[in-house]
Amino acid sequence: MDAATRESFEERARTFAAERLAPAAAGFEADEEVPAAVYRALGERGLMAVNVPEALGGSGAGVVSYARAMMATAQGCASTAVTMAVTNMVGEVVAHFGSEDQKQAVCPVLAGGRHGAFALSEAGAGSDPGGMMTTAVLEDGEWVINGTKQWISHGDTAAFLVVWARTDGAGPRGLSCFLVPEGTPGLSVASHEDKMGLRASHTVSLAFEDMRLPESALLGPRGGGFRIAMMALDGGRIGIASQAQGIGEAAYAEALEFVRGRGGDQGLTFRLADMRTRLDAARLLALRAAVLKERGVPFSQEASIAKAFATEAAWWVCNQAVEILGDQGLVRGGAAERALRDVRVTRIYEGTSEVQRIVISRGALRG
Repeated sequence: MDAATRESFEERARTFAAERLAPAAAGFEADEEVPAAVYRALGERGLMAVNVPEALGGSGAGVVSYARAMMATAQGCASTAVTMAVTNMVGEVVAHFGSEDQKQAVCPVLAGGRHGAFALSEAGAGSDPGGMMTTAVLEDGEWVINGTKQWISHGDTAAFLVVWARTDGAGPRGLSCFLVPEGTPGLSVASHEDKMGLRASHTVSLAFEDMRLPESALLGPRGGGFRIAMMALDGGRIGIASQAQGIGEAAYAEALEFVRGRGGDQGLTFRLADMRTRLDAARLLALRAAVLKERGVPFSQEASIAKAFATEAAWWVCNQAVEILGDQGLVRGGAAERALRDVRVTRIYEGTSEVQRIVISRGALRG
């Protein structure tokens, strides 16, 4: 994608976020729902499958365009952005690891605005997928899956779910990955989480009770599930770093207008300077990791650096914004108040800040 086309693509994201998402975000939260029409509109603008090849219905716009579009979308509505992020990640996983039939069945649907779900985490296996208890047994040409998943974004409305289960013994090497269409018998929603933030994005627990899938539902090689998960999470960390940066921008913008209205008090402007500096650093770190991934070179450490810094910086910025706004910053409906609640989870999902530090320090010690 040339520079002019890239800029046009990203401008679509910025315009949609400013005109359609930001004015409606408080209403989405109150309703605990982003209308399906919003995701269809994102699909029409190429934002639900940004790094999926055009031949599969995606935009083929690349990782840098995805990161910048995620920043813009999250600034408009963080709940919309998290669903966009997960759906993009699922589309990339299927495009990279799926059979031709799986690619053709899944990618165009997600590109059109339906949700994808990434069903990896369990109550006892969040940061450590090797502790996964969900099992898949091959019986008479069918996979039979039993177990539970937790913290699954839009697991209740996803057209397709990518589900991890244990097929071959203990440890990470025993994990495999499966493609599960919505409505598969044996799949059910166990509960909806009542969350602090991202309230317009559904988060659910899932149960699998003798859920049967054809042998062809295996996504990638048997026993290759851990590798697929780690590759997806590396890329997903760029998305979450970008999401956090965009959320921070929303809080910063409200604080900036507040300070302008009070004549630019120096004590407050110095806070704005520090907020601006951290947000710019977060943006650049996310884009550095995106450039490396787009070039096809190793980027795991850089993605972890970006996620750890951007999510913690955005949390700090949102907290500063609420302090600048004072009582006004505590009132529901304001961008900064919502941003403070929305941004907190970015330090947890797609690998906690502690997990990122493990990745970063290992890379540093290897040299």
